[in-house]
Amino acid sequence: MPHTFDDLVRRARALPQGGRRAVLGIAGSPGAGKSTLAERLVRELNGPGEPWVAYVPMDGFHLADAELERLGLRDRKGAPATFDAAGYAALLARLREEEHAGDVVYAPGFERVLEQPLAGAIPVPPTARLVVTEGNYLLLDTGAWARVRPLLDEVWFCELPEPERVRRLVARHERFGKTHEEARAWVARSDQPNAELVAATRGRADVVVRTDGV
Repeated sequence: MPHTFDDLVRRARALPQGGRRAVLGIAGSPGAGKSTLAERLVRELNGPGEPWVAYVPMDGFHLADAELERLGLRDRKGAPATFDAAGYAALLARLREEEHAGDVVYAPGFERVLEQPLAGAIPVPPTARLVVTEGNYLLLDTGAWARVRPLLDEVWFCELPEPERVRRLVARHERFGKTHEEARAWVARSDQPNAELVAATRGRADVVVRTDGV
C-alpha cells in the first residue's frame, strides 16, 4: 500500500509507548532518499515546540580514511566492512538503556565535504522520546550488523526507480567534488554492489516507502 508523508508522520508519532523511548530505523540503498525522508520527518514531528525527536545517522560510524588505508579498504568505502557496526549497535543499545539516566548521549556525525566521521557531534538529550536513525545496512543480518535490527522498534525501507536512484547518487558525488566521469565510475564500482546487497534486505522491513511519492 502506498504511504503518504502524513501516514508516515502518524506512524512515527505513535511509536513511543508508555513513556519509553523508541528508535525508528530508515534503511535503503545509496541514493534512495533515506536522509531526505529522515530529516523531513524529524522537522515535521518536532515542529516549533520543544524538540522531542532526535536524528542519529549511521554515517558517523564510517571508519576514518587512515584506518581504511591500513585495512586495504579505501577503495571500498561505503561497503559494510568499512563501518564500525559493533559501535553503531552499542550506541543504539545505549540510547535505549540510558533514556532515564538524565544524561545527554553523544553520537558521531559525518562531514560530507571531508568524508570523515566527527566524534561527539550529535547530542541526544534525555527528553528525546523518539530517535530516528538511517543508513544502508540496518537490515543486514551478518556479522555485527545482525545486532542492529533487534534494537529498532520499526524499520522503513526506502526505494526509488533504479534510474532515478542512480541519477541522484551521481549528482550527490558531483556536489561533493567528483567529476561526472569520476562519480559514474564510483557508483558503478562501489555504490552499485552495496545497493544490490541492501536491496536483498528489503523483505525484513516493516514498511516499504517509495520516496518519489512522499
